[in-house]
Amino acid sequence: MTDRDAADPTLGALVHQLTTQVPELIRSEIRLAQAEVAEKGKAAGVGIGMFSTAGLLALFALATLITTAILGLANVVDAWLAALIVALVLLAAAAVAGLVGRNKLAGATPAKPELAVEGIKEDIATMKGQHHG
Repeated sequence: MTDRDAADPTLGALVHQLTTQVPELIRSEIRLAQAEVAEKGKAAGVGIGMFSTAGLLALFALATLITTAILGLANVVDAWLAALIVALVLLAAAAVAGLVGRNKLAGATPAKPELAVEGIKEDIATMKGQHHG
């Protein structure tokens, strides 16, 4: 037996090492998946909040049509035109908030943990390579 043979682990030792490391590797991938899903959940929450803001702005648009803006613009133009101008401006602001919210939600989907899935695929490929090597 040479010094090199003593330094090389046996096949049994390698298999034992693999079977003890695989569960930890799986736990690590699961933790990564949980973190990724939580991050996407936060982004979805921001998007939902922006949709809520859009709804609130639309409600303000209705209230404003009935009150101050109509009365202020009615001094310059006809009352119906004043109401229309105020409504269009606030509805445009609501549309912008809605688009921002939609974009935030689109960035949060799909909710699957892509990095963790990719890591698991790499791990499987590595293990297959070790078996065939």
